[in-house]
Amino acid sequence: MKPQNNRPNARFHGRVAGSGRACDHAGCPEPGEFRAPPLEGSGPHDGPPRFRWFCLDHVRAFNAGYNYFDGMSADEIHDAQRPLAGWERETRAFSRARAGDQGPRWADYTDPLDAIAARYARAAPRADGRALSPEERRNLDTLGLSHDADRTALRKRYSELVRRYHPDRNGGDRTHEAALRKVIDAYQQLRSAHAFA
Repeated sequence: MKPQNNRPNARFHGRVAGSGRACDHAGCPEPGEFRAPPLEGSGPHDGPPRFRWFCLDHVRAFNAGYNYFDGMSADEIHDAQRPLAGWERETRAFSRARAGDQGPRWADYTDPLDAIAARYARAAPRADGRALSPEERRNLDTLGLSHDADRTALRKRYSELVRRYHPDRNGGDRTHEAALRKVIDAYQQLRSAHAFA
């Protein structure tokens, strides 16, 4: 027959071994490895609670004698046992708007990258029903095209702008290189877009 091991081990939930505390039960020489609240409450509210520490046997006795409702009247016990106890107060997110507390508006936010406005903007649809992303709309604006432009108009406008801004067409003048780069980037993105397939 296997000898019984009476020592508590890691399988007991809440055990804090090796702390060097003695059991707070009077006259008990066992180590205090399980915490319990003090009888007078958790102590002052400006610091951590002062727990009592018991051995396994005495924390079991403490838990067996613990009564959450001790000292409450019948009405207080009834209120604490209601299914919705503690849920009566409205949280801020669901509470009705109070005068002077309307919450932020869209105009209260700065949106330098157009992250909010672009997502929620109600853009007019194209005549062919194909959708355009905000980036595709910006690229069409860069090329000076309407949002209903087709693939032929896209190629024609690209050719016009490349001729206008290319240094070889301007006697080697490189002052329009930034504009040329924008035109090329916009065209490269648009020619692979679904709306121009």
